[in-house]
Amino acid sequence: MHRAMSIMGSRWKPIIIYALRSRKARFGQLHAAIGTISKKVLTSSLKELEVDGILFREEFKELPPRVEYTLTEKGQSLVPIIIDLAKWDNKHYEQKISLKEAETVNVE
Repeated sequence: MHRAMSIMGSRWKPIIIYALRSRKARFGQLHAAIGTISKKVLTSSLKELEVDGILFREEFKELPPRVEYTLTEKGQSLVPIIIDLAKWDNKHYEQKISLKEAETVNVE
């Protein structure tokens, strides 16, 4: 569990993996898709995910230079887990909203 959490432990890494789940993306596309991540944090997270073998960084020798990111097979194996985590969050977030609505109705 420690090793898995060291790979997935940051706030942004699962979101990056989710953003790459079914496509290649360039840095700017990832930044736009995620939105609230700083460029510095995105850069460091991408480097760490590459070192861990979760994503592949492909450089194209053209002008202007271009880089694309894709998930490796190892990274793709995390996608179902992240989707299940998102489903879990949605289920419990909806329950939390329902409880708050019920409390509001009971108070009124």
